[in-house]
Amino acid sequence: MSKHIEKLKKQLVEVSEVVNSFRSEAVQVRIIDRLLDAIIESDKGDLENGEALSRRGRKPRSGDDDENFSHGRKKPGATKILNQLLSTDFFSARRSISEIADYCKDNYDSEFKTSELSGILLKLAKENKLRRERSNDNNRFEYVKA
Repeated sequence: MSKHIEKLKKQLVEVSEVVNSFRSEAVQVRIIDRLLDAIIESDKGDLENGEALSRRGRKPRSGDDDENFSHGRKKPGATKILNQLLSTDFFSARRSISEIADYCKDNYDSEFKTSELSGILLKLAKENKLRRERSNDNNRFEYVKA
């Protein structure tokens, strides 16, 4: 295991200047995250017993999030659900973002913030799949099939 740590240290020293040249800490973290993922993927083939290491350099225990996440099905995302709703008659009536979020929660067991849905709905409106109209009652946008 110390071989892997020494190899990782050497690789991090090599890229540290490039990573530190970015001002944004978030960008730096994303770069290191992707590098670690790539290193782990390349090291998977190097392991003699074929067992994969987690990002922390250890075998996943039963009950680890990584293990449970890979076995269970992921909930569909907002884009997928909204595209499914487009193929139904859900948008035949005008719907507010909060109505759409409530419907997703009740029927798809997926809680989305209205801010998560607004960008996707705007994109669908720009693609002429939905019409975006202001409500006279509360001056908020409502969405209906185009």
